[in-house]
Amino acid sequence: METRHLRLQGMSCAACANTIEQSIQGVPGVSQCNVNFAAGQARVQYDPQRTDLKLIQEAVSQAGYTAQAIQEVSAEQGDVEKAAREAEQRELMQKVIVGAVVSGLLILGMLPSMTGLVLSWIPAWLHNSWVQLALTTPVQVWCGQVFFVKGWKAFKHHAADMNTLVALGTGAAFLYSLAVTLYSGILGLLGRPADVYDVYYESAAVIITLILLGRLLENRARGRTSEAIRQLMGLQAKTARVIRAGEEIDAPLEDVMVGDVVVVRPGEKIPVDGDVVDGASTVDESMVTGESMPVKKQVGDEVIGATLNKTGSFKFRASRIGKDTMLAQIVKLVQDAQGSKAPIQKLADQVTGWFVPVVIAIAIATFVIWFNIRGNLTLAMLTTVGVLIIACPCALGLATPTSIMVGTGKGAENGILIKGAESLELAHKLQTIVLDKTGTLTEGKPTVNHYATVRGTAHSNEIKLLRLAAAVERKSEHPLAEAVVQYAQAQGADFPLPEVENFEAAAGMGVQGTVSDRRVQIGTQRWMDTLGIDTTALQSQREAWEAAANSTAWIAVDGQIEGLLGIADALKPSSIEAVKALQKMNLEVVMLTGDNRQTADAIAREAGIKRVFAEVRPAQKSAQLKYLQLEGKTVAMVGDGINDSPALAQADVGIAIGTGTDVAIAASDITLISGDLRGIVTAIQLSQATMRNIRQNLFFAFIYNVAGIPIAAGILYPFLGWLLNPMIAGAAMAFSSVSVVTNALRLRDFRPRV
Repeated sequence: METRHLRLQGMSCAACANTIEQSIQGVPGVSQCNVNFAAGQARVQYDPQRTDLKLIQEAVSQAGYTAQAIQEVSAEQGDVEKAAREAEQRELMQKVIVGAVVSGLLILGMLPSMTGLVLSWIPAWLHNSWVQLALTTPVQVWCGQVFFVKGWKAFKHHAADMNTLVALGTGAAFLYSLAVTLYSGILGLLGRPADVYDVYYESAAVIITLILLGRLLENRARGRTSEAIRQLMGLQAKTARVIRAGEEIDAPLEDVMVGDVVVVRPGEKIPVDGDVVDGASTVDESMVTGESMPVKKQVGDEVIGATLNKTGSFKFRASRIGKDTMLAQIVKLVQDAQGSKAPIQKLADQVTGWFVPVVIAIAIATFVIWFNIRGNLTLAMLTTVGVLIIACPCALGLATPTSIMVGTGKGAENGILIKGAESLELAHKLQTIVLDKTGTLTEGKPTVNHYATVRGTAHSNEIKLLRLAAAVERKSEHPLAEAVVQYAQAQGADFPLPEVENFEAAAGMGVQGTVSDRRVQIGTQRWMDTLGIDTTALQSQREAWEAAANSTAWIAVDGQIEGLLGIADALKPSSIEAVKALQKMNLEVVMLTGDNRQTADAIAREAGIKRVFAEVRPAQKSAQLKYLQLEGKTVAMVGDGINDSPALAQADVGIAIGTGTDVAIAASDITLISGDLRGIVTAIQLSQATMRNIRQNLFFAFIYNVAGIPIAAGILYPFLGWLLNPMIAGAAMAFSSVSVVTNALRLRDFRPRV
């Protein structure tokens, strides 16, 4: 399957988005399509063996819209999109100005008849219906052209959208007024007195102008909802100082290649991702990770492109460039999330699907009822136009995606990558947070604190055993293995280490291999018991070390216990604070670890965690998640290692530590770039704020229509004599969308409370 993003043009409401979505999903080979009305984009997943992008674009074109493939995310692409949006805004502004001037003149001419007052200062010619026709025609033909053209296209494709409603409403007012004008003119030419009928040119002009004004304000506000992506793309440096042929040269960023040595001076942006090979400095990574404190970097440390070098100068070797950099991956994840749909949006989509046809039916019924009851063509026409104009479903299509766009962008600002709208929605329903121990609660940098041998205490014997253990552990990728190798080196073991044959890793248990014709096995108490190896010699040390929150590993040679290692991994400074914050939110916090029960309990006590699943093998982690879900709980799993991937996938919401493995990040729904567990609290708070904002938006979207349509249809007229002027209906419809987008933008003020 291949996933592509398309930039869409011609959409004006949620019904347009539904039409495009259905057209794309009708293409053979397309498995999924999400159209984001607020972003003006479609995210399409399709089988390249069965279809291609050209066929998908043709389907969009046949529906009356245009689609353009979005290429690799870049700052240049952001500039193009910004320029296109600004051009659209300029055109809208021109039409709004023309419409406003004409509308002002028309309203001025109609003031005497509207108020019943004699206003001698108003020129009489402004009240002439022929003059009003001449003034209104440019507004109807030029300013309102888009509504009639797109309304006709929708009709040809057996669909109806916002443009259909506006075209029918303003067209009815204009044609009715034109008929009255022609009728009066013909009677005048025949020398007969004409019946007096009101004209509604000002309604047609004002409605078009107000709707265009609403669209202009909405367009500007929607541009601000995608601010996060533009800001992220703008972080990237434009050039890099690369060493070529022994000389430093400034090269465009696209010319940097993997393996190039790049020089960074104080105050400069780091151009691409890489590893420091010379020098040291502190780097401000807040723009990517959300962490405010600068991070010290020295030889061997990883640096991230787009972050800011602070104090020193250093050289690094480029490891990831272009679309492979962390910044590019972050932008892509944010873009994917903004293009996804939250489950709550299904309600708006279902309503939108039948909304416009129902409104047209209500409008027809309104006309028939009032014309039959009162026999008043003018009353029937006014109520019909009011219903058509106020019922635009635009705000419904904006209610959810605008909040999702702002929310996911705000998450990126705080170092939290949310892969999809569904994850963002689900996070506020979480009841249980399951935390992996090593690398999640702890630093993930264990060190050997204790070491004891069975056969004597001679230094040479200890070092020889350590060298055998280190040789086997060097083959393992487990953090504890690295700690053993480093400890052996620090104790003076001879390097290089001997070769290992027949290496095997028993997941969650230990490792073994043959070194110099001796079988060396290093692992847990449970594994030694399984192997039938007697461990009574050092049991007292094991119990004491584990009670002090040390993990222990036995060293067996040729089936006999020879030594014991005590390995500690300190809690992250933020872990205790994060656990307390989660518990204050009435969330159950659980620790999941492969460590033995005694060590796990000691770490849990220190972190303030009451429920612990200990001695859990990697393959059993997902089963523990299922167990919690069977208790009826909505569960999040937080982990960083390859062995956490099944559990991350099993959880309702998988949260990966960004400093962990790529596999864990790929299996997760949310990624904490910095690895700070307080990011979990921020993610949940952001989810709560976003869902609250979406519900407010849906209220604003529905209340205009629920309250406005009956009033526009004249339900209050028999009792109170109230009718909804079509111009007021136009203003209400326009500002319903503006109120929704403005409310969504309040999310930009979100601040985490930890």
